[in-house]
Amino acid sequence: MLFKTTDEHEALRKKVRAFAEEKVKPIAFDLDQNNEFPDDIVREMGELGFMGITYPKEYGGQGLDYISYAITVEELSRVDGGVGVICSAHTSLGTWPIYAFGTEEQKQKYLVPLAKGEKLGGFGLTEENAGSDAGGTQTTAELDGDYYILNGKKIFITNAPKADYYVVMAVTTPGIGTKGISAFIVEKEFEGFTFSDHYDKLGIRSSSTAELHFDNVKVPKENLLGKEGQGFKIAMETLDGGRIGIASQALGIGQGAYESALAYAKEREQFGMPIAHLQRNTFKLADMATYLHGARLMIYHAADLKSNHERYSTEAAMAKQVASDLAMQITTEAIQIYGGSGFIKGVDVERFFRDAKITQIYEGTNEIMRVVVGANTVGRAPRVQAVGRKAKQGPIAGVRKGEIFEGDPKEAVKNLVAALKKDGYDFTVGTDPWTPVTEAERIVVAGRGIGDKENMKLIEELAYQAGAAISSSRPVAETLKYVPLERYVGMSGQTFKGNLYIGVGVSGAGQHLKGIRDASTIVAINNSRNAAIFNNADYGIVGDAVEILPLLIAELDNGEEKKPMPPMKKVKRSKPRKMAPKEDIYVDLGSGYEYDPEVGDPSQGIEPGTPFDKLPDSWVSPVSGEAKEEFIKVEFPEDRK
Repeated sequence: MLFKTTDEHEALRKKVRAFAEEKVKPIAFDLDQNNEFPDDIVREMGELGFMGITYPKEYGGQGLDYISYAITVEELSRVDGGVGVICSAHTSLGTWPIYAFGTEEQKQKYLVPLAKGEKLGGFGLTEENAGSDAGGTQTTAELDGDYYILNGKKIFITNAPKADYYVVMAVTTPGIGTKGISAFIVEKEFEGFTFSDHYDKLGIRSSSTAELHFDNVKVPKENLLGKEGQGFKIAMETLDGGRIGIASQALGIGQGAYESALAYAKEREQFGMPIAHLQRNTFKLADMATYLHGARLMIYHAADLKSNHERYSTEAAMAKQVASDLAMQITTEAIQIYGGSGFIKGVDVERFFRDAKITQIYEGTNEIMRVVVGANTVGRAPRVQAVGRKAKQGPIAGVRKGEIFEGDPKEAVKNLVAALKKDGYDFTVGTDPWTPVTEAERIVVAGRGIGDKENMKLIEELAYQAGAAISSSRPVAETLKYVPLERYVGMSGQTFKGNLYIGVGVSGAGQHLKGIRDASTIVAINNSRNAAIFNNADYGIVGDAVEILPLLIAELDNGEEKKPMPPMKKVKRSKPRKMAPKEDIYVDLGSGYEYDPEVGDPSQGIEPGTPFDKLPDSWVSPVSGEAKEEFIKVEFPEDRK
């Protein structure tokens, strides 16, 4: 066997390297510093065919193999890891599922412009409760006539919001775990499909990363990718190929850092000689070259297996794990060779070091890579009866009352204020609106949904009438700069442990909710009933903040100056009223076993919250083995309704 790339491979490498050196390298520092997506660069990559390397020419691609794809990502990443992953995520995540599982109509409509580089692709899998465990997906897709209605949120999505098309995973059949997940092609322009701000990341800052928000998004049923229930399979097979791309990105980052350190070590003199000839540095550089060579062979081997339609999942996981670990090691040593100079912004090894870290995390953490490799070496662990997936996690801010007022805005405001007064809140007292968040008894929080900065006047007026301090979500403080940075609430900001939280236009991102879970009472005002904040609220009003706030301000205003706020007494958090089961309960008369939707059936992989009519036909009573049709519905007495 001759382990050698072909002349065609090396010609491609020369072409990509020339582009990266001439077009990307001169602006790489500015892209990183400005957290800027390189629109012109991506357009040129499409024109040069880099965005459709592996796809057949009849679909607008280049018809090349996966080693060619690995080389392309490697050479782009050798100059800038962010540009490398734009190409990788587009090619392997946003485009490949359509090629592998799409209908001919879907390929003509979506694959062709993606492969030509005319459109950019993205992939929506990760959620706050579904990272390494993709089976925890909570985004839903409900069939309604000719459309699936998508609701939910995705996080950490590469190429968002720049991408035009997204392959999105959503639950079509709740309660049956991964078998209930389906895949959809979602266009950027679909109504109700919105995005968060581009994240401010540690590294790969030229790559845009944001959240996907779905609020009753109507997706034509012909945009179902594959069949219902195939989403998890599609996602896992997609990630297998994606790991070749991330391994190549890591390899390119490591190669760039090594070349930079080598050039510097040959030039920098100490003790009368270039430091490259000091034995300890010589050994460092020798190890770098050795590790890069080994990682490259692993990556190209996995790519070759994929090109030849051989099983490659294990090899791709091995390559991704090894290449990304080595990228971190090599970039660390490259900075060490540079010494203090390597710690300064503008020196490329500093950027390579920051870019390398993410390669150990995304498209499967390296811990998950070891799980994949382990499952294919020692085998999968035996399944333990009655120990399945954990019960579905509750709201991040804990179980709340969930009394949401909709309809007439005036009536909704009156109901909210009446409920708060009944809970013991006195609105004749006030406080300094700039009281530190951690010391405040009450806060009014502005989210992105507040709109223009002029609407902050409404937040200030509401804070006065509610006797509260002013706060915000992270984007409002960090991106919009409506309030000082130290006033935002969230996991990375301030923690609010006071009594009353009023969130206005806050969507309910997980990191924000973790900062308010100790609040006694949570009130949400948002124009989307599907906003996550409502699942974590005691009270809420669905409506436009600009319409609701003046009404709420007037309702709280007693026409007198506010009295000083007394010392805070922590209000005991009230629990939701006991209610009849939300879903019908069915019983097996033969054994007396009751199927309770709130409990599910962990012994057969049925998650809590699964209605009886959504159980798979193969499900049977775990006690008697009776089939579903042998169960009868339980009728509750009137006092439980």
